[in-house]
Amino acid sequence: MAFIEFRDVRKVYTMGDVEVNAVNGMDFDIEEGELCVIVGPSGAGKTTVLNMLGGMDQVTAGTIKLGDRMVSAMDERELTLYRRHDIGFVFQFYNLVANLTALENVELASQICDDPLPAGDVMGKVGLAHRMNNFPSQLSGGEQQRVAIARALAKNPKLMLCDEPTGALDYKTGKQILKLLQTTCQTYGRTIAIVTHNLAFTEIADRVIHVHEGRAKQIETNEHPADALTVEW
Repeated sequence: MAFIEFRDVRKVYTMGDVEVNAVNGMDFDIEEGELCVIVGPSGAGKTTVLNMLGGMDQVTAGTIKLGDRMVSAMDERELTLYRRHDIGFVFQFYNLVANLTALENVELASQICDDPLPAGDVMGKVGLAHRMNNFPSQLSGGEQQRVAIARALAKNPKLMLCDEPTGALDYKTGKQILKLLQTTCQTYGRTIAIVTHNLAFTEIADRVIHVHEGRAKQIETNEHPADALTVEW
């Protein structure tokens, strides 16, 4: 049994009299400890997949499992606890609290979950031990994204979900963030799913899910993923 299972998952949004099939029969598996890249053009349904997997949106039909938990059957209270304890989120924009230091931003996450990692230790792992007491405005974009990754990692989550995590960064910094995510997966055995439109990211993945018109059009596995620092785009 796979760590993550999507089975005939559908998500329909209703806007007035119009129904939009954002996800239309999605099927895929992700194994524990894999770095998975979910790739596709704008409007393909990949962010909707991430939102349902992360418990931010409920399915219209089908089933989603993470480990032995049936995510698609959870009610709102259960989804809140699921997001709090099991999922770490990293977004394109960092969503840091401006009047808290980098360390305090990371500590925020560790305060709401059951089995957090020490915030200071995690800051060291992402290369920011020397920037713990700086405020977000005193950090570069890449450093702010590292804080956001540390915040997600400090929750000690079962799954990390990253939505265009390099989208607001320059090319060089983006590669460093991609490398950090790859190292986090390989060194600490985290299961990480990255949603992106950038096909170059597929080179670093253990598993690639190509999404088109709400379906998993093609699924590939890489026996020898590339080092993130060697990827060009």
